[in-house]
Amino acid sequence: MLKFTTLLLVITALVIGCKQNNSSQNNSSQKSSIPQNTPEGMVWIPGGVYEQGASEKDKIALPHEKPKHSVQVDGFYMDITEVTNAQFSKFIDATNYITTAEQPIDWALIASQLPPGTPKPHDSILQPGSLLFKKTKTSVPNLYDFSQWWKWSIGANWKQPNGNGSSISGKSNHPVVHVSFEDAQAYCKWAGRRLPTEAEWEYAARGGKKDMIYFWGDFVDKLSSNVNSWEGEFPVSNTQADGFEKSAPVKSFPPNDFGLYEISGNVWEWTSDWYNVNYYAILASKAEVSSNPKGAQSAYNPNNPQISEKIIRGGSFLCNASYCASYRVSSRMATDPNTSLEHLGFRTVATPKLIANKN
Repeated sequence: MLKFTTLLLVITALVIGCKQNNSSQNNSSQKSSIPQNTPEGMVWIPGGVYEQGASEKDKIALPHEKPKHSVQVDGFYMDITEVTNAQFSKFIDATNYITTAEQPIDWALIASQLPPGTPKPHDSILQPGSLLFKKTKTSVPNLYDFSQWWKWSIGANWKQPNGNGSSISGKSNHPVVHVSFEDAQAYCKWAGRRLPTEAEWEYAARGGKKDMIYFWGDFVDKLSSNVNSWEGEFPVSNTQADGFEKSAPVKSFPPNDFGLYEISGNVWEWTSDWYNVNYYAILASKAEVSSNPKGAQSAYNPNNPQISEKIIRGGSFLCNASYCASYRVSSRMATDPNTSLEHLGFRTVATPKLIANKN
């Protein structure tokens, strides 16, 4: 999933891999009034207290989604959809910003994350690009080997989401993808917004429902009518029961109870928090309500110790019950901030103070 992480894997194999309740407000949720002048395209998420983390009913929840712990968040505005190609295009036109996937490869930075003495690959590989998903021709017995379906594609970026020569023509209302954490931050700065914390994101995704697995409830039989995900045998065939093979236009599926569209599925979304496998346990051990937590102070992932990762949320059009089911509201994943991917985008949040400062 990335520019730099990808190239680290390219060096070891030219096929690149990617890394891999509705817990909710309880009765003490704030009954805060909706501020006036809600920005266009956003909705007010009232503050409250909820139980962050996987429901006991969720039998496929991963260890890093546990234990549940009490969190309080203040009210905030949130984009009702993922940031679209049209919105991102306005940012690019206004700033002439160049995304990570379009920038020249910095071999010195890559080499610093590799074992000493790792030889530099051929210049033909060290070209700007991003990761694309490719179906496999046969069944894959080992679904932990992501390199079987992720390929480095020179020229892939937000303007060419399916690789060199593709375009976003006709996709202005699709979520922008192939954006790194830095790219998302740059957009936020321009727009007078910020990325949500992980606690804010999950609180909003749950839509006020308590202890649910999905934003609509506990039953997966409603998946195709609520989420753009992979249905069929992953990564071989997609039945497109939900109507889409890759990204869907925003507002293609019903919103959750807070009015947020595609908060599950479609594309993964950046949050501002560092990923630390011990973070939930640390919060739970305090046996108190954490107020507006901003995540771990530092990143820690024993499975990827050389890279400090950020948390992404929501799952994507590639999520499948056979290996991740990340359309569950508690699901979380760790990703290199320098990463860009075909199924990774973002949505923004703001506070009344941020909005006032922007105006």
